[in-house]
Amino acid sequence: MTIAGKIVSTIAIPDGVTVSQDGNILKVKGPKGELSRNFAHPSVNVAIDGSNVAVSCEFPTIREKAMVGTLHAHVRNMVRGVTEGYLYELKVVFSHFPMKVAVKGDRVEIDNYMGGHAPRFANIVGGCKVKVNGADVTVEGIDIEAVGQTAANIERAASRGGFDKRVFQDGIYVIKKSHKVRE
Repeated sequence: MTIAGKIVSTIAIPDGVTVSQDGNILKVKGPKGELSRNFAHPSVNVAIDGSNVAVSCEFPTIREKAMVGTLHAHVRNMVRGVTEGYLYELKVVFSHFPMKVAVKGDRVEIDNYMGGHAPRFANIVGGCKVKVNGADVTVEGIDIEAVGQTAANIERAASRGGFDKRVFQDGIYVIKKSHKVRE
């Protein structure tokens, strides 16, 4: 919404979620956990306005308008994360050499990828939980960036460059994201 040279974008705070602000740091607390993020920007302001979080900018340029939209999306993702959480589903695909995928501490270990002897590792970012059930791998958590990065780390650890992907389809691939439901 634009008001006399000022752009304002608001996010409603749902019941059961509390939002607090300490300087530029915004903390969102809900039933699934707590997230905090630094929203320091020289011309875009993030403030709590009653039961809403307002992202605003006075006399914005094109880049500042884009930044308002970006910060709005970050706050919306934080609110959704502490209420619903995020879930990525991955599938283990192999044709000749059976891969073994296991969670060991704060990383995922992939053994026997394309018949290789050395295991491959993927780091688990943030407070994500990774579960392996046969050929299905699930990554879940409240921070969308940590969940997405963990899934990307797993995909990348099981990739092999220099080969035709239409022929050599072995790997671990994201097949579903909870926030992007296809019907």
